[in-house]
Amino acid sequence: MQVLDQEAVDAKKCLSALIQEGKKLSPPQQLQIERLPIKGYEQVLKITEEKSKLTAIIAIHDTTLGPALGGTRIQPYASFNEALEDALRLSKGMTYKSAIAEVGYGGGKSVIIADPKQDKTPEKLLAFGAAVDTLKGSYICAEDVGCTPEDCKIVRRATKYVVGLPHAKSSGDPGPFTAWGVFRGIQSAAKKLFGTDSLEGRTIAIQGLGNVGSNLAEYLFWAGADLIFSDADPIKTQRLAIRYGAKTVPLDQILSVECDILAPCALGGIINDQTLPHFRCKAIAGGANNQLYRDMHALALKERGILYAPDFVINAGGLLNVSAELEEMGYHPSYPRAKVSKIYDCLTAIYEIAEKSSDSTQTAALSLADYRIKYGIGKRLLSPVFHHSAEG
Repeated sequence: MQVLDQEAVDAKKCLSALIQEGKKLSPPQQLQIERLPIKGYEQVLKITEEKSKLTAIIAIHDTTLGPALGGTRIQPYASFNEALEDALRLSKGMTYKSAIAEVGYGGGKSVIIADPKQDKTPEKLLAFGAAVDTLKGSYICAEDVGCTPEDCKIVRRATKYVVGLPHAKSSGDPGPFTAWGVFRGIQSAAKKLFGTDSLEGRTIAIQGLGNVGSNLAEYLFWAGADLIFSDADPIKTQRLAIRYGAKTVPLDQILSVECDILAPCALGGIINDQTLPHFRCKAIAGGANNQLYRDMHALALKERGILYAPDFVINAGGLLNVSAELEEMGYHPSYPRAKVSKIYDCLTAIYEIAEKSSDSTQTAALSLADYRIKYGIGKRLLSPVFHHSAEG
């Protein structure tokens, strides 16, 4: 793997400029950006910086429709290969999510290998931001699991190519928008299954009560659903269960609980050979990325009579919200709200395509995304506008 010396130099210059501006950051001892040759991806970069102990990956899958836009995930991965696999899967998912959503962006994702509760430092975030800056806008980062808007504000000190910052023209927290899109997707699944999109009296199980899952729980409660919760945080689980009158089950039981609709809102890969025989739901429609361990598992769901709402379609609300921040006129919440609500219609169309072609909903959604990429449908014509100030 070859070290990209010029990119390392550019990143080092960027950080040196921050020091001169009084940002209180020591210069990097050895910021390195290595290109990993991964077939099917435009760029995959391994980033290391000795002093801050940064190890990160930026994966750019496809920029046919526009610059890659995707969050930065901070997690204590067990190995570099595990982190790489996650970055590759997530960035590819962003390509398809952006194509379906027609936001005029491509697919990219980044991961920082660190425990966000213990190992996340300003120096590490700034070194990562300097690496992002060397890409000159071909990749735009944002918040994600383990990375907060305040963290993005630190990254902003090293690069302008970041969105979701806490400022007046920002799109703010994407969680409520993602959750609203999932809610609308659950309504579409209910309409397909039961002939009505009313959720009154329907039993919905939520796996994961993070920012998306907890917002989704509120929307579902007010829609009259009966809720079942499971989360790694027992205190949060109990608190939200009391608030919304929900039942709770242990983590190892949520995927096999009997319900109308299962909403996975934690991490990916939950639909696999081991879990497939145990599902007791009529549909799976949730906010987690990469719910299918393999695309073929969508066909297995179909064979079992379980309707699947492809994750990269149903969870596009956050992307729709944050991408609105980069429009020339600036951000206004009513614009992404209208687009997020249309996730219902998009999923309804995908269900119909899958039914007519006797294929899985995943295949139908991927085919639709590939068609839009091939013919440039929704391709960005204007450069994104970064409205945030130098102070971020």
